Amino acid sequence: MKLRYMVIVLVILSFVSVFIGVSNVSPLDIFNLTEEQAQILFISRIPRLISILVAGMSMSVAGLIMQQLSRNKFVSPTTAGTLDSARLGVLVSLLFFTAASPLLRIVIAFLFALAGTMVFMKVLDRIKFKDAIFIPLVGLMFGNIISSMATFIAYKEDLIQNMSSFMQGDFSMIMSGNYELIYLSIPILAIAFLYANKFTIAGMGEDFSKNLGLNYRQVVNLGLVIVALVTASVVLTVGMIPFLGLIIPNIVTIYQGDHLKKTLMHTAMLGAVFVLLCDIIGRTIIYPYEIPISLTVGVIGSAIFIYLLLRRKKYGL
Repeated sequence: MKLRYMVIVLVILSFVSVFIGVSNVSPLDIFNLTEEQAQILFISRIPRLISILVAGMSMSVAGLIMQQLSRNKFVSPTTAGTLDSARLGVLVSLLFFTAASPLLRIVIAFLFALAGTMVFMKVLDRIKFKDAIFIPLVGLMFGNIISSMATFIAYKEDLIQNMSSFMQGDFSMIMSGNYELIYLSIPILAIAFLYANKFTIAGMGEDFSKNLGLNYRQVVNLGLVIVALVTASVVLTVGMIPFLGLIIPNIVTIYQGDHLKKTLMHTAMLGAVFVLLCDIIGRTIIYPYEIPISLTVGVIGSAIFIYLLLRRKKYGL
């Protein structure tokens, strides 16, 4: 799919998203809004749309970077323990920094996400059997261990209800004043675009990168920092969105190739379109009630993941 077509689809879906909801605001009212309708648009609907777009773009790009650096098409924040580590960081902030500001919580979540991702990459270096399916299975087991630890501590400290909001991705509570942390992902995405060529070279291996004069370890560490920061900001703002960083880069690879510089914009746009579409489905399928985004993305994403596993030889994944 060409980029301009995705932009058109994104604009159409964004327009639809703004006018879907229990409170009646139609496009015909846009130039004659009542005070209540204006509050609905500017306090709820537009912040929600911005959060969807930024979360979809940033998590998809984070998955693409992880796949490039690990040289495995089935590695992502979901299958490398990054999301689970960020959630553990949120739990630690709730336990030991009860009066912490949102910024401090995102720093703690970032540190845990970065540490978890680095541990996974170290484990990946020590595994001799580099099968495309075996590696993400190791990551899933690693993530489940971290998740189990977090759940046990949350039960023990009577924080399981506090943690539930970070386990399940949900845009329904996004309102003006409680979503702005996700803006941190925007400059991080800009850095990812600037370093796209270096990430591509780093993905070819340490020896190859050093022969070209690239500081391999520095570039890999920068990539992991980008992934951890994006994950922490999305988890704290929206919650966990599974499979997004896994399936979107793979879909783009099928029709666009492997070069990160060429696929980065396509990945970001398709990620935004996919999350926006899933959100619209979740808001309309049992209207006026709403299905959390983690459920719709999880169901559709897992089906696509299974399809990619079955067809991986055909597409060279």
